[in-house]
Amino acid sequence: MFYQFVRSESRTISTIRIAQILVMVFCVIMTIAANAQNNSSEVILQGQIIEVETSEPISKATIFIEELGKSEVTDDDGRFKFVNIPKGEYTILFFSTGFETIQQNISLENPITTLQIKLEKLQVDLNTLDVSASADAAFGLQRLNNVDGYGIYAAKKSEVIQLENITANLATSNARQVYKDIAGLNIWESDGAGLQLSIGARGLDPNRTSNFNTRQNGYDISADALGYPESYYTPPLQALKRIEIVRGAASLQYGPQFGGLLNFVFKNGNEEKTFEFVTENTVGSFGLLNTFNSIGGDKNGWNYYGFLQYKRGDGWRPNSQFEQTTGYASITKTFVNDLKINAQYTHMNYLAQQPGGLQDFEFQQDPRQSKRERNWFQVNWNLAALTIDYPINEQTKINNRTFFLDAQRQALGELGPINRPDPLRERDLIRGTYTNFGNETRLLHRYQIKGQYTTFLIGARYYQGFTTNQQGDADDGFAANFEFTTPNDLEQSDYEFPSRNLAVFAENLFNINEKWSITPGVRFEYIRTSSDGYYKERVFSGGQVIFEQRFEDSRNNERSFLLAGLGVGYKWMPQVEWYANFSQNYRSINFSDLAVVNPNLIVDSLLQDERGFNIDVGIRGTALNDAIRFDASVFFLNYRNRIGLGEIIIQDPSIGDKAVAYRTNIGDAHIVGLEAYLGIGILKLLKIKKEDFQLNFFTNFSVLHGQYVQGSSDFEGNEVELIPPVSLKTGVNLRWKSFKLAYQFAYTHEHFSDATNAISVADATRGTIPTYSVQDISMSYQWKRFKFQTGINNLLNQMYFTRRATAYPGPGIIPSDGRNWYFGLAVRL
Repeated sequence: MFYQFVRSESRTISTIRIAQILVMVFCVIMTIAANAQNNSSEVILQGQIIEVETSEPISKATIFIEELGKSEVTDDDGRFKFVNIPKGEYTILFFSTGFETIQQNISLENPITTLQIKLEKLQVDLNTLDVSASADAAFGLQRLNNVDGYGIYAAKKSEVIQLENITANLATSNARQVYKDIAGLNIWESDGAGLQLSIGARGLDPNRTSNFNTRQNGYDISADALGYPESYYTPPLQALKRIEIVRGAASLQYGPQFGGLLNFVFKNGNEEKTFEFVTENTVGSFGLLNTFNSIGGDKNGWNYYGFLQYKRGDGWRPNSQFEQTTGYASITKTFVNDLKINAQYTHMNYLAQQPGGLQDFEFQQDPRQSKRERNWFQVNWNLAALTIDYPINEQTKINNRTFFLDAQRQALGELGPINRPDPLRERDLIRGTYTNFGNETRLLHRYQIKGQYTTFLIGARYYQGFTTNQQGDADDGFAANFEFTTPNDLEQSDYEFPSRNLAVFAENLFNINEKWSITPGVRFEYIRTSSDGYYKERVFSGGQVIFEQRFEDSRNNERSFLLAGLGVGYKWMPQVEWYANFSQNYRSINFSDLAVVNPNLIVDSLLQDERGFNIDVGIRGTALNDAIRFDASVFFLNYRNRIGLGEIIIQDPSIGDKAVAYRTNIGDAHIVGLEAYLGIGILKLLKIKKEDFQLNFFTNFSVLHGQYVQGSSDFEGNEVELIPPVSLKTGVNLRWKSFKLAYQFAYTHEHFSDATNAISVADATRGTIPTYSVQDISMSYQWKRFKFQTGINNLLNQMYFTRRATAYPGPGIIPSDGRNWYFGLAVRL
């Protein structure tokens, strides 16, 4: 007990010290940035771009200052603003797709210069000019506009990862590198191939990103959005244009998940070519081979894009081989009246062997060892979507998305505790099928109140799902044979889970004046989930079944509720904004909690849905002539009826009393934290003009604390699991002409994996996640049509793990990959 107390106290002290240092550094930089806004030798250029005939504002028009290589994009009111512009004479371009381009020579001498630019429409749309010297190009992280596409994001904590600005191992979808700019993420590294993405935030379970509303091009991709929101499919990063993340305040527009929105946006076909072919081929450690081939183009209002990816490897540990194929096709037709219709289809399948977990002492002995060679996992995913965009008039537009999922996942192997050898008996087979249909329609309308433009969003969603879950015995062999031995009378369970969801939501962005904005919102949810099937209780003695009883089980659960939220934004300085938001959240219990029999886990039959709310308060913007970009916020998450892992004593026929993990409603939890990002353009900060050279520094860090404040006395006062008290990612990005170099250091502090705050248990399914740090380095070089990429992940070959699993891919400790390298060649034709 004394050791555990000292260990806990020292961890808390070190956490506080690190937090104090990081916060102090960040505040100093913020103060310098704020004071620099008042440089008397620099001026402000602002204005509005409108249409000649109607005097309506033109949003997303571009203003480009040639001498500085700087650009800005107008907001929904057609307004723009440059700050910290040195006094002098400038050539400025004003342009927008479908309008003529205007060039003006302007003298900037006064402290503030205000312009009104009028653009005339063209008969034929012009392609948007390629302005590569924007401030955003220096950083991989951006944020969504207040109104972006068919969503309102004002005063919400949003982040956009532009994949073209990322130098990383995209072939294996290395999440540690790709999400390096997103503060507060807890990333599980269950496989080195990037077959599944597992990220969580603010103490939410990272398992298959199940606490985010995960979407592709705006529509659902998870297994079942209501009862099983786990994402077995992750889009290949090489096919993506950007990744959009909106924290908890996304609950009103995208569904009540606590984590928020994670949306993968695919590339379109090259609008300047009729046909383009790109092939990217990567080889790496442990037999990695990845080939990604895409085609795309644009002609006569038709745009198309498609790709085929094949990936295989042997894995870092024995019994870790995998093979994956992913294909995607998209075609878009734009009509004369700007009506746009898009059809998409995605297919993904993979087969992976799973080496199982380890006990704590085994991980210390040799983290590369494997104790399971009969475990396999197979996924087959099919997605289809039809999207219609129609601008009714200049102020109003409508979007309709219809999507369909037909998918299956199968897990085969020995689920017994990892501290016992594989008995080489019949294996356990779990088969899930998912057939879902949904439609989401949004209408966006812009109007004026006292001269200020206001945006209103209203939408409706219908979702219907049908999930089946079967669990029984398979053969006792070693091959990937996904067949039940008695398919008509399964040994464990057989369930159907029909579900239905109807939601109506609305938000309104009120621009009170040029500084203040308020965004209230509301969402009504109707949810109906049902289950119908059976499960069996079996008693073994000497490896033989001595008692078996079958229980028929049928349930129906209907609920409806109202969620509300409010966001407030304040323009403190021209490029600095304070934001605050409040939003309510809700999460249904998982179907897997009702149907899966696991010898390492007992599930409470009286589980209840989870409720709560998120509050964010933050500041974000740029400073010192865009040399600094920052976003820092504090949050409070109220999580009621949180589901987690406790402990229960059961009778084991062979050993008597046995403590096993118990999944139940632990109680109410409060989670608070600081999440901060800082990016610095070193040369811009030093006012060194080198067009062919960029050197950028970034850091993001989070300081979090969670505690159970109400519930069972066994847990009240305990720390909330899955919360690293301190996490830090920092590094540098260098660009010299066509050469890019990226270095990253990632640190995650020790934290608990379950609500009992156990240090370790015999079967390794619960315990601490020790402190770890990892370093990565990546390089790329572009030469004409060729691009060379290489890098080393886990540069110093650290031995660490990020998760303890109660079932597949464990049970037990899942070691993360050691040092590995990759080399890729891309050709664009």
